[in-house]
Amino acid sequence: MKDQFAMTEMTKEDVTAMILSAKKQAGLTWEGIAEKIDMSPVWTHSACMGMNAFPPAKAEALTKALGLPQEAASVLAESPTKIWEQTVPTDPCIYRFYEIVGVYGPTLKALIQEKFGDGIMSAIDFDMQVTRVEHPKGDRVKVEMSGKYLGYNSW
Repeated sequence: MKDQFAMTEMTKEDVTAMILSAKKQAGLTWEGIAEKIDMSPVWTHSACMGMNAFPPAKAEALTKALGLPQEAASVLAESPTKIWEQTVPTDPCIYRFYEIVGVYGPTLKALIQEKFGDGIMSAIDFDMQVTRVEHPKGDRVKVEMSGKYLGYNSW
């Protein structure tokens, strides 16, 4: 009985590290992993990083596809605590998204409220795609986001 308590439980961080290692060893892309579990690459990456909970069947599919321990499936299905660094990001790619929200966030809010009323775009009922678009001045990154409109209630 004493040895049972000496064992440590697997965490979301542990599973993320296993996923990244398995991905690298197998030479897979996020699109390739997403195809194996029939989910979008954006959602798959976010869930693998611990920011979303996998439906149990998708958690099983991922652990099988990547050869992860069975215990990883139950960890992947756990509800996450969505916490991230609150400092200004220094990675150039991530910083540009931070900059876009800083510069255009109030504009997006104003336009959403003009078109829909007082409310927000859901990040729960949400999808996103990242595509490459050829352009004569250099290829473009196209990010499309679609979230359900949620109006604020008055009471």
